[in-house]
Amino acid sequence: MLLNLAIPASAPMITAPVPIFLTVMAIILLTPLLLSRLKIPHVIGLILAGVAVGPYGLNLLARDMSFEVFGQVGILYLMFLAGIEIDMYHLRKNLRKGLTFGLFTFLIPLLLGAVVAVIVLKMEFLVGLLLASMFAAHTLIAYPIVARFGVTKSPAVIIAIAGTIVTVLGSLIVLAGVLGVYRDGSVKSLFSILGYLVLYCVGIVYVYPRLTRYFFKKYNDGIPQFIYIMVMVFFAAALASWIGIEGVFGAFFAGLVLNRFIPARSILMGRLEFVGNAIFIPYFLIGVGMLIDLHVVMDGWGTLYVAAVMSAVAMSTKWLAAYATQKVFRLTGTDRSIMYQLSNAHTAVALAVVTIGYGMHLFGVDVLNATVVMILVTCTVSSLGTERAASRLKLQLLEQAEEESATKDDAAHPRTLIAISNPLTAPGIVELALSMRFPDSSMPGDLYALHVRNDNSASSRAIGRNTLDVAERSAAAVEVELTPIERFDLNFITGVLNTMEERDITEVIIGLHRRTNVIDTFLGDKIERLLKSTNRMVVITRLFIPINTVTRIVVAVPKKAQFETGFRRWVQAIGNLCRQVGCRVEFWCEPGTALMIQAVIRQSRLGIRMSFADLLNFDDFVLKSNEVSDDDLMIVVSARRSSVSFDSDMDDVPEFLQRYFSTNNLIVLYPGQFGTEPPMTMAETMATDMVSAPSPIFLYAMTLLRRLKKGLQHKPAPRKPDGE
Repeated sequence: MLLNLAIPASAPMITAPVPIFLTVMAIILLTPLLLSRLKIPHVIGLILAGVAVGPYGLNLLARDMSFEVFGQVGILYLMFLAGIEIDMYHLRKNLRKGLTFGLFTFLIPLLLGAVVAVIVLKMEFLVGLLLASMFAAHTLIAYPIVARFGVTKSPAVIIAIAGTIVTVLGSLIVLAGVLGVYRDGSVKSLFSILGYLVLYCVGIVYVYPRLTRYFFKKYNDGIPQFIYIMVMVFFAAALASWIGIEGVFGAFFAGLVLNRFIPARSILMGRLEFVGNAIFIPYFLIGVGMLIDLHVVMDGWGTLYVAAVMSAVAMSTKWLAAYATQKVFRLTGTDRSIMYQLSNAHTAVALAVVTIGYGMHLFGVDVLNATVVMILVTCTVSSLGTERAASRLKLQLLEQAEEESATKDDAAHPRTLIAISNPLTAPGIVELALSMRFPDSSMPGDLYALHVRNDNSASSRAIGRNTLDVAERSAAAVEVELTPIERFDLNFITGVLNTMEERDITEVIIGLHRRTNVIDTFLGDKIERLLKSTNRMVVITRLFIPINTVTRIVVAVPKKAQFETGFRRWVQAIGNLCRQVGCRVEFWCEPGTALMIQAVIRQSRLGIRMSFADLLNFDDFVLKSNEVSDDDLMIVVSARRSSVSFDSDMDDVPEFLQRYFSTNNLIVLYPGQFGTEPPMTMAETMATDMVSAPSPIFLYAMTLLRRLKKGLQHKPAPRKPDGE
């Protein structure tokens, strides 16, 4: 809801559609370039540009319907991006802190603001409470700044975002209650809104995931998926507005629900961020600037006095809330600054409150003009403060990353080769490769895509070039540099092996072949020869559904897997994949191996949802395979014949996978072996986290009890193929 101020009588200088759009695009392009020299944040630059070209400035542009539409779309898009970019694991981890900060940053401004409004501004209690709801709510107008610094996943930012939704809902509830008293003389409307809110949240949580998973499975093309996300977001916002809740809540809530289906390193995420940051959000910021009339300061000292009081209360109470949260949870000063500055800007809800209050004659024109001044002051302070705080936080994170990299093994920065032969499957394999890597590991020269051909025909060269172009575009869409390699060699295996030696490759990702005849093996002759010729990690993948629609990852781990030199890397790869997809992972392994997996996950600070189940022999694997559904991803960690973890039962695994998992999503992973990385030790495991990790002695005792219990039970028969 935007503020309808009196527009100057003079007509704007630019009225034709094309020149209007050209002017806006020129502002979006030139403003950051010019003001970056003056160290002024882009957010403030766009707002000031809106002031300059708007009806209260040079009057170049009118605040017509295009700015009404794009302004609303921009604020909704801003809240939606905040929702989908949240790390859900860290949101759950910091949810208590976020709710606490939300209560502080809502109640402190509400209570103190109401007192100041009654005592200083001489308002009635309910009118003062309505004005205080304007102080309580805030807008994440500085969110693009923290996104530009790449600190959106830091705990302080997540706490501030979680607190935002509390303040928005709280302020809207107060608004509904006050208006209900003035209109109907009761608060019945408040209870109806709360009831609608519960039904709304339950409906979105139930319908959106199921509908999204179905749509993404059926339509894997990028454009339909992008349009689908837009429809879901704005439908949620429109539905929220229809039941009496501000649309920003609907957009943010839709972002949280859809977060699971939009991995951070995906083409879809790149497109969503690009469109929002390039068009919608700048349009919103320019529109906010066009609302601001600097001439209101000339209306007399009354407006300046009210504006000074409102601005002081709005900023000081938000600082008190951030300070209280810092003391309660013992956060750093930088965390407090991030929380305060992100919650300091007042725009969307403030405009809604003052518009409704002014229309019902609860607020005078002095409050109307003072609100405009308050918006300008708080947005300026918030943007400048967020820029400084985000830069300090980024430096701290970089220093911490350097300290960790000094002790982190080379597996954190692998050199990956993606062997591709088909342009249709290339995007999926590239996305899988990116998902299995650490976010900071995609440095120039460590990700390669290879296409091998053994003839020089024009058609063969065209297929190879097209395949590599598709892979390169898929990586570029998420701003990752991928080096394409087109190679002419004797055969596929020779080309892969020669490339691995030339580029010092540490892991290979390749698609599983399709059986062409009865005597063909499950892995195929090419992959079997590749496994015999290299000891590097090899990932063989076959996915029937997009990786972001997987509901669970199941990992079958062989005995003594922790003693292989590549153990740490494959655990990190699966942990990164789980974190990107946002689902939980279940490891089937021995209890001793489970301890080592937990140690690697903690040391790598992956923060994923994981569980463990005992897998002691091949019969257990056969029985538990019945639990794998079509929406799960089955990862089988195998081993080469001469390795420590090889077992004779592994000879039966390929045939079993072919007979019973022919329609399942599958990854067969061969860890790196005989390398230079030292294997995990029990001492390293116990030293990882003595406080949060269960005692090894306790786990060992529980393992003995489980084995004793299993020994007293009858072992069920293995699953038989259909027809037997």
